[in-house]
Amino acid sequence: MLLSTFFILAASIAFQKLHFASSAQENVVDLGYAKYLGNRTTTWPNTVSFLGLPYAEPPVGERRFRAPLPLNTARVAQETQGKVVDARSYPNFCIQGALGPGDHGGAGSEDCLKVNVYTPVGTKPNAKLPVLVYIHGGGYVFGNPANWPFEHWIQQSPNVVIVSVYYRLSGFGFLATPEFSTTPSLGDLNAGFHDQVEALRWVQAHIGQFGGDPQKVTINGQSAGGSSIELHLVASGGKEELFRGAIAQSVYRTPLPTPEQQQPLFDAFAERAGCGQGSLVDKMTCLRSASISALAMAQDNVTATLSGYNAFHPVLDNDLFIDFPTRLIQKGIFRRAALIVGATTNESSSSGQDISAAAKAFFPSITDEGAYAGSSFASDALRFQTLTGDMTFRCARMIMASAWSAVGINAWTYRYNQPDPASQSTGTFHAAENYMMFRGTHTGINGTTTFSTFNPSEVAFSSELIAYWLSFVRDLNPTTHKLSRAPAWAQYSANTRNRIVLNEAPAGSDVNNVSGSHPEIEDEEDVARCEVIAGLVAQMQD
Repeated sequence: MLLSTFFILAASIAFQKLHFASSAQENVVDLGYAKYLGNRTTTWPNTVSFLGLPYAEPPVGERRFRAPLPLNTARVAQETQGKVVDARSYPNFCIQGALGPGDHGGAGSEDCLKVNVYTPVGTKPNAKLPVLVYIHGGGYVFGNPANWPFEHWIQQSPNVVIVSVYYRLSGFGFLATPEFSTTPSLGDLNAGFHDQVEALRWVQAHIGQFGGDPQKVTINGQSAGGSSIELHLVASGGKEELFRGAIAQSVYRTPLPTPEQQQPLFDAFAERAGCGQGSLVDKMTCLRSASISALAMAQDNVTATLSGYNAFHPVLDNDLFIDFPTRLIQKGIFRRAALIVGATTNESSSSGQDISAAAKAFFPSITDEGAYAGSSFASDALRFQTLTGDMTFRCARMIMASAWSAVGINAWTYRYNQPDPASQSTGTFHAAENYMMFRGTHTGINGTTTFSTFNPSEVAFSSELIAYWLSFVRDLNPTTHKLSRAPAWAQYSANTRNRIVLNEAPAGSDVNNVSGSHPEIEDEEDVARCEVIAGLVAQMQD
């Protein structure tokens, strides 16, 4: 009896090992230069997540403050020696800047140029699935892609491949001084944006092995991620066809200062890091040898204390960006990619009561008082919120969609109108849609987040949003593969100005059969205000 039990147990263990080996093999991708084991869980059984795959050489040592080098696949092959690399855990994120006054960044790693790839289980190489590439927000200062996961998107729609990108942030990604333009050996302008471009090139080269189609890539981002999408649409640094569609959520209309305008920021950063003496060569040598903690403290201190062009973000480099995005868009100089662009109802990045002061704080060169005029409002608070929100986020919707429509490129616009349950307000403020799209995420300092549990209505609304987004990824049309309960999303044009209002179903309704989303026409007063704001591009530099 004991011997029989032993044989049964041994057979069971052998079967489990065989099953595990078979299952694990199913979750391995072979990129030619390396094999990676992805993560598949019982929570999201339709999804395999390959987490933390490098797309460029580590930007450390002499590569600090430089544009990324393409991944040396021969080096990776030599290091891995044909062994399967475990890619089942999220990697270290890029060095974080401060989330706001009183916070401090510094968490993360410089060796962070990685992507996460989410695929349907069992997808074969070259299955030609459409691809979504997501670029996170965070003001170009903070952000951790693990806080915006995509397993549930694949679980809902196992017919796409999704990639999320890590890129350098704050001073590590966007240090600027005019000499970088004339003496590239010192450093490169817009290194963090170059990271994003290199990630898109890696997708073109390797996404086929995950089952993706490099000819069917859509780029998507929110806030600074939405700003990044706008910049990719107008960037002139390369002629590669890296994407065919774009989704720009709450485009962060931050100015693109010149390197000269950012010189005081560079000087203060170098001084705070203990590298303020000597020639620029001396300063850069010192900055490249400084500790991460010294640089992290320096970037947080200078951005908290300086005024004017005091934020680390993309600059006008006359290479990637030859003019301000709004001006290029108005001239029709942008990539002919189908577009979704929108904003939340009440978003603004400003606080206080003085609209002129708030505008000057965000756009240091603005002088035209006409930017602060507008429609009649129910209260001064609503006037402040509306006008500052128009300038900093919402007007990108009309400016971009009108330009796309003018040249016959398909565009769709939206107004997201569902408050974040944690906001303790009836308003729908900046980043409210992230809660619904990413399992109730609420980001904190230094790459942290908390996730919430959804009620049935939130589950239904989240599914509706994801279906619209992935319908666009699959067919360049948000209506084609929408949920049956969701309304058709009419295309935008300068004549009709259609858009959709994205809302949860009304309380007490059958959420599996009723949608709260509905069409509306863009308000003419909104259009008039945004036309004034678009005319101030030289002052706003956006």
